[in-house]
Amino acid sequence: MDTDNRRTGRSSTVPTRSGQVRDDDGELERDGDATPESGGAATSEQGSQGAVKAPAGRGRPVASRARPSTARSRANVLRRNLILADAAAFTVGVLVAVAIQLTFRPVPRDIVERHIGIVVLTLPAFALGAGFNHLYQGRANERPLEEARNVAKAVGMGMGFLLLLALAVQYNELSRLFVASMAVCVTLSVLVERRIARSMFRRMRQGGQLMRRIVIVGTDAHAIGLMHAYDRNPALGYKVVGFAGDDDIGPRSGVSVLGPISELRTLLEDHEAVGVVVSLASVPSDDVNLLTRRLTDDGYHVALSSSLRDIDVTRLRPQSLDGRTMIYVEPTIRHGWRAIAKRVFDVSLAAGILVVTLPVQLVAAAAIKLTSPGAVFFRQVRVGKDGELFQIVKFRTMVVDAEERKAELAAENEADGPLFKMERDPRVTSVGRLLRKLSIDELPQLLNVIVGSMSMVGPRPALPDEVEQWDEEVRDRLRVLPGLTGMWQVSGRSDSTFEQYKRMDLYYVDNWSLFHDIKICVRTVGVVLSGSGAS
Repeated sequence: MDTDNRRTGRSSTVPTRSGQVRDDDGELERDGDATPESGGAATSEQGSQGAVKAPAGRGRPVASRARPSTARSRANVLRRNLILADAAAFTVGVLVAVAIQLTFRPVPRDIVERHIGIVVLTLPAFALGAGFNHLYQGRANERPLEEARNVAKAVGMGMGFLLLLALAVQYNELSRLFVASMAVCVTLSVLVERRIARSMFRRMRQGGQLMRRIVIVGTDAHAIGLMHAYDRNPALGYKVVGFAGDDDIGPRSGVSVLGPISELRTLLEDHEAVGVVVSLASVPSDDVNLLTRRLTDDGYHVALSSSLRDIDVTRLRPQSLDGRTMIYVEPTIRHGWRAIAKRVFDVSLAAGILVVTLPVQLVAAAAIKLTSPGAVFFRQVRVGKDGELFQIVKFRTMVVDAEERKAELAAENEADGPLFKMERDPRVTSVGRLLRKLSIDELPQLLNVIVGSMSMVGPRPALPDEVEQWDEEVRDRLRVLPGLTGMWQVSGRSDSTFEQYKRMDLYYVDNWSLFHDIKICVRTVGVVLSGSGAS
């Protein structure tokens, strides 16, 4: 759990752009909330009080100002509520374990009471497990998988202490069924509760609540891109209040340069920010070292933004070389047993869906045949893995001369880049519009998956004339099989711009794993049922 740090009367230094440093005495109170999905820039209540000397260029001292008590109270209330929710979930898990014990291997009431009693005695161990595994430190639980791992480790520590206690007091009546059931039920119960809490926090942040104020250090293009990234993702819980740098870049989405880096400490205090994000291209490496040490000592949160992009954080491994921080990027392995597992997954899932949806496909085929002239199926040449051409199969959703009429509609294209999209394409039939909305038109592509020209998950299969307009970077998406679904579909499908579509495909290619495939398939179900992004 994040704790409140207080440091008073301590001298600190903040680097200037030239590499020099200046002294500032005293600190301020800084607040942040320790909740799921909060990141490294603001998740704890830290700070102190004191006085600040006037920075260079200012003729009067700046008094330290405590953060509003409401911010501190809100953070404490959120943390307390999360602890209470965890306690309630823990209780539910224990009660379910007791019910399983009584159902499958009934024991006398007094033994059940002893089971519960030993659980009560081990509650401090479970609490310590939660603390040691950072369950109330938001930056340690940004990703759901991270949080699940922390929950499992915390429960494991508690269960380990429970077994040791039973051994120490020679409590031989402790049922193995109860121990196993409690471990599983408590873990699942807390994970469900945390999932609900995560959803609540996300909705609140999207509504502008629980936002943590940060300053971006730097004024280069990368720094501006960071600001736009935070602006596009309010669910992360950060509000950029401004930039720190020497260049006047003008206002960007209402955010402007607050002042030079040499006055960063004062800027953070004046704007009640809890942390910074440093664009490494804007700040000399020596200054970054000093800035990081001094700000973290002062209780501020510091995140360093590298030039790496679209590489999953699970592939990054920190290393040390003569005091320097190195980042090793784990390779993505697509051959060997992983390729075999992906192929088995593709064929099994495609065959199963094909059988289950056969009645729906028969109805769709009849509707197409009865409502418009032409073939039921639409066949088109697409570009597959390594640039090999193959023929895609779909239910026909357009008039038979749709390809010939495409040139006439070029001026009405609503997509950017080499893509062609129209929200109200006149070539689409009435039945075809319904089939597209429900994604039924894509079902015949399951045959492409079974024969091996496509995968269940992968980049969108592109047309040859689209590929001719690609640059070298986009062609990297041809390293894998195109997919029936993919990140482009679960992230908006036709609502995505070409730049987003390119980045999502390259992200998938660069970070492929069978676990990613499974997650995308699960998310696809929700997208198809809601009909979002279809065209």
